[in-house]
Amino acid sequence: MRPADRYRALAAHLRARASRETSPELRALWANLAQCYVRLAEQADQNSRADIVYEFDRSDRRGGGVGGEPA
Repeated sequence: MRPADRYRALAAHLRARASRETSPELRALWANLAQCYVRLAEQADQNSRADIVYEFDRSDRRGGGVGGEPA
């Protein structure tokens, strides 16, 4: 299951929990948490569409500069 789908499933679970809650304060908290998971799902969808390539700096960090040269 993709991360976005897991977040949406959690959001649905939390909305169901909110609907069963008798305390208005707790119902609002559960609903707010569910909305946070919906936003996480949207962000996960965006991240999955992004064409990101990570390039790691493999220079010697002890020298402080590029290629190990002092800064």
